[in-house]
Amino acid sequence: MNPKAVTSSLRVQPLRPAVIDNQAGASALPSSSLLDIRVLMVALTGFCVFLDVYATQTLLPLFTRIFEASKFEVSLTVSAVTVGIALSAPWIGLAGERFGPKQTMAMSVTLLTIPLLLAATSPSLRALIGWRFVQGLLMPGVISVTMAYISEEWAAAGSAAVMAAYVAGNVLGGVTGRFLTGVVADHWSWRASFVVLGVLNGAGAAAVWRWLPTPRAQVRPTPLQSALRQMVRLLRRPVILATFVIGFATLFSLVATFTYITFYLSAEPFMLGATALGSLFFVYLVGVVATPVCGRWIERLGHRQSLILSALAAAAGVALTLWPSLPAVLVGLALCSTGVFVCQSAATSYLGHIAPRARSSAAGLYTTFYYAGGTAGAAIPAFAWSVGGWNACVVLICAVLLLDAIVALTFWRPLQHADGAIAIIDGA
Repeated sequence: MNPKAVTSSLRVQPLRPAVIDNQAGASALPSSSLLDIRVLMVALTGFCVFLDVYATQTLLPLFTRIFEASKFEVSLTVSAVTVGIALSAPWIGLAGERFGPKQTMAMSVTLLTIPLLLAATSPSLRALIGWRFVQGLLMPGVISVTMAYISEEWAAAGSAAVMAAYVAGNVLGGVTGRFLTGVVADHWSWRASFVVLGVLNGAGAAAVWRWLPTPRAQVRPTPLQSALRQMVRLLRRPVILATFVIGFATLFSLVATFTYITFYLSAEPFMLGATALGSLFFVYLVGVVATPVCGRWIERLGHRQSLILSALAAAAGVALTLWPSLPAVLVGLALCSTGVFVCQSAATSYLGHIAPRARSSAAGLYTTFYYAGGTAGAAIPAFAWSVGGWNACVVLICAVLLLDAIVALTFWRPLQHADGAIAIIDGA
């Protein structure tokens, strides 16, 4: 479910977020601004990049047969992307500071089209994994830069609601990518799936170049040494480190659930094929509707309480999938995905408040931790599966979601309103 530019060299007004925790009357994002072209383009960039991130999840059972590979080996088509994102996120975040968010976001979406199309030419599983890794290296130009873009453009009002709209774009892109790959693979081939994704991504890139507005805030590039010092300072703050851990655990749980549920549902008693497994991800559409609404709940309930409740709800959803009934599994997955999307919205908007003068660096580091969690979530449950199948995976995932809630309860503090600015009650 990242950076743009805002550095310590940028002179900004005191942060005036849309949300003051525990104050229902806080200034929420005006409903008319939901039609703002900036919001639409932010959602579109999220749609484009997440069209591809987890697209191969639907195809994993197919890949085990085509390439005669293990579950762990084919899961690398997912984790290779998240490894690439985690490695390049901090450095592409710095590029966003130097070249500007619009140029970085639009160029990243454009370049992403190339390895998408080349993945269709892969002669082996190893080659496919390689192209997926390249895709991951390019994605932080959208994922990281957009998070900082939102934090700055809506610093005065509505950042949580706009972040939720961005996450909703992520969700819709993820649903579309998974469903298309399943349908196209069933009717043509898995190679054709990547061609379709590449064409859609190229069309989205053209729209971003044309309609994404130049940010209103003007940013001066930060020297590399200064940017690195910012990163070190961020890593020394317990509240920020805790937010990074929450990001890690959040994506771990989502990727683990939706990667290994495909093996569970492709076997007895469900026996679902690629198209049916692709359709499974339509449960994400619940999140498309619920996440923007929950963005306002985050503003009213507070970030900490919202994250704890949503993490516990996600864990309950994962546990529900143990009921050997397809409707029950679908309800459980819908509850899990929506809970995780709200966790992500709460964590990213909270991060924008607690790192107001180093948003680009903070967003880059958050992205690294977040997608490191996705990498672990694609790989580690393979060992749990070998011990106890889907039941063991459920225990692992629920434990990680519980960790999410405990970390938020322990380290996050309510945001306090003082003299028009946000201050964090943080013992660090």
